[in-house]
Amino acid sequence: MPRIIARHYETARPLEVIVDGSTIVAVHDVDPGTYNLDELPWITPGFCDPQINGAVGISFLHPSRLLTQEGPMSIDPQEAWERVINTCRSHGIGIFLPTLITASFETTRQALLTWERVCALHPHYRQVCPGYHLEGPYLSPEDGPRGAHPREYIRNPDWDEFQRWQEAANGRIRMVTLAPERPGAIPMIEKLVVTGVVVAIGHTAATADAIHAAVQAGARLSTHLGNGCHAVLPRHDNYLWEQLACDELWASIICDGFHLPPAVVKCLVRAKTLERLLLTCDASSLAGLPAGRYQEWNTDIEISPAGRISVAGTPFLAGSGLFTDTCVSNVIRFAGLTLSEAIRLATLQPRRLLGLPLPELAPGMPADWLTFRWDRQGAIHDIHWLNEY
Repeated sequence: MPRIIARHYETARPLEVIVDGSTIVAVHDVDPGTYNLDELPWITPGFCDPQINGAVGISFLHPSRLLTQEGPMSIDPQEAWERVINTCRSHGIGIFLPTLITASFETTRQALLTWERVCALHPHYRQVCPGYHLEGPYLSPEDGPRGAHPREYIRNPDWDEFQRWQEAANGRIRMVTLAPERPGAIPMIEKLVVTGVVVAIGHTAATADAIHAAVQAGARLSTHLGNGCHAVLPRHDNYLWEQLACDELWASIICDGFHLPPAVVKCLVRAKTLERLLLTCDASSLAGLPAGRYQEWNTDIEISPAGRISVAGTPFLAGSGLFTDTCVSNVIRFAGLTLSEAIRLATLQPRRLLGLPLPELAPGMPADWLTFRWDRQGAIHDIHWLNEY
């Protein structure tokens, strides 16, 4: 049975952890004088990210398509699912919500049906992906707030439409991001909350009244706060300040180093506090692909050697190309957090929002933990999982 010696991410105490397959068998304290602590890796729960749109050329909207620099190719959905999961795990992400952005009714429905067929063949996939996140189509149609979501499919909330999607997903749509100013949005939020779906505000141009009405109806999160908005806003009366000031709203933030400047990250962390904040990488279908040019969303997209994804020839971002491990490293540097604080934003906080069990490093518990090294430049690397997948 594997025996791991590592420092606990919260206490920095050295521990011996013994694992049998996917279960923790024993956890023992280790005499700190036995090892050079600086040479030991850290041990932490696997990251949990509520917003993964895809990776390595695979979009959760298109289960049978693999994007390459030469153009799209066909791929078996099960292989596509495995590729995304394995890529995420290589970056420390053990749990995530496959996120489907704005599309036609039938495109979304077919994607959900396909992924559910894959999960039915391999039930352990549902442990890694405990539900889906619908980011759209009930968003603002305005340039800026709409982001990269296709305008032709943006529409008003439709409860009957959502129920048909939920049926295709076997009831596993766990989170919905919408714009509360859309006609019918507030009744929609109320119905979603009653069924246990987490409602988030995002891609919105909402007034203060609309935001407050959404919170009263049960909205709990601001999706990637600071992104998906107008380039220019009124100084004081705008939807960013309103969401930032609302103590009832948590916020997810993208700390890939491109979506938010360090000073903005620092302000968001201080305003929301660690109790109302979580990290997401918001990885796109292009995340993890080699640098170069690609065709996605009917647009020429460029990936820089640093992983920045943009519309070719423009400064405009086209999704995130990095993963949660990078976000953890960056939030430490940008906001002055400790390693322990940053890890909680990527592990415990997303699980709390989604109502998932919190991990325990104790005998008999799942070994959904990993070890990593954290270098002097603040980068996480050398990730190894305790459990067998």
